[in-house]
Amino acid sequence: MKNIALTISRILVGVLFIFSGLIKANDPLGFGYKLQEYFEVFHMDFLSPMATGLAIFICTLEIVFGALLLLGFWNKKIAWGLLILIIFFTLLTFVSAVFKVVTSCGCFGDAIPLTPWQSFTKDLILLGFIIYIFIKKDLIKPVTSLPLAQKNIAITITVVALLFGLYTYNFLPVMDFLPYKVGAHIPSLMVIPAGEKPDEFQIMYHLKNKATKAEKDLSDKDYLKTEIWKDNNWEIIGEPTKTLVKKGFDPKIKDLIITDASGTDYTKELLENPYYSLVFVAYNLKDANTKAIGDLNALALNATQQFNIRSVLLTSSSAVDAEKFIKKNNLFSEVFYADAVPLKSMVRANPGILLLKNGVVINKWHFHNVPNFEQLSNKYFSK
Repeated sequence: MKNIALTISRILVGVLFIFSGLIKANDPLGFGYKLQEYFEVFHMDFLSPMATGLAIFICTLEIVFGALLLLGFWNKKIAWGLLILIIFFTLLTFVSAVFKVVTSCGCFGDAIPLTPWQSFTKDLILLGFIIYIFIKKDLIKPVTSLPLAQKNIAITITVVALLFGLYTYNFLPVMDFLPYKVGAHIPSLMVIPAGEKPDEFQIMYHLKNKATKAEKDLSDKDYLKTEIWKDNNWEIIGEPTKTLVKKGFDPKIKDLIITDASGTDYTKELLENPYYSLVFVAYNLKDANTKAIGDLNALALNATQQFNIRSVLLTSSSAVDAEKFIKKNNLFSEVFYADAVPLKSMVRANPGILLLKNGVVINKWHFHNVPNFEQLSNKYFSK
């Protein structure tokens, strides 16, 4: 029975670690963004430039630890490694849950979003299994006792896991779990469907009577119902507080607003263009790959001259920085502005490219594998 319990624990922990590592390694840049959130919260901003590298390392470590646990190699070292890792994750998710500093831990990337408390509960359960494995570590038997075979298998697993993370970092996720995936109709993902209700909030006002100095709190409904607003003696003190009463339908895309430098909203115009549009996304122009920008600029010029394709650059950089960037790179595309969060979700590259038509993401590419003009025209524009 002890061996059965240990085997079940090893399978559960090993498979979960491999799954968690693979899901995050599928989108290491996204996991890197999540790590940057933690670095900001804990005032460790100096680690932010290394976030993506650390993300790939952590993903690789999870996959390797999970695989070696299943194989039974180096039982004591792996048991110690798992215990240290899960204690770290448990403390991290506990702090996130209690202090509400990070709304989603990123444990399973964007594939399975978890709240901080769900993440903490998951880590507590895993901690229990890993403690049991740690106590019984001497009973773990490897599938092979040959040192050379163990070493070669471990190296192979490590290399494959590392290469997978590097591949997805350089050529976009193999599986896209983000709302801007290929085939998505962006406008429909920005609205609440008929029959669905939005979030329901209660707004509380703190009021004070100028004459009697009496104070009281009223909800927005009672404030209107009692018509206290007609009494000039009562005044609202401070800012109203807003509390979520009932969770409603949450659109997958709720923070995308595209404007020009003067703040004019172009979201509808750009997204609902019935013809092809080339959308270049560079959320941070200072860190954007300049060679890629030059290649995309030439692509946009050819597409516009030969097929009248509209090309735009979306960025979250300031208008001043964008103006300097345009002059420096002789940018041909129109430039528009949006928040960094949706731009990072559009395409995991800086810059990346989306091909849109009538609000639908026809295709998307990392700057490392953008098709040339002939390939694009033959597949899309000439038809």
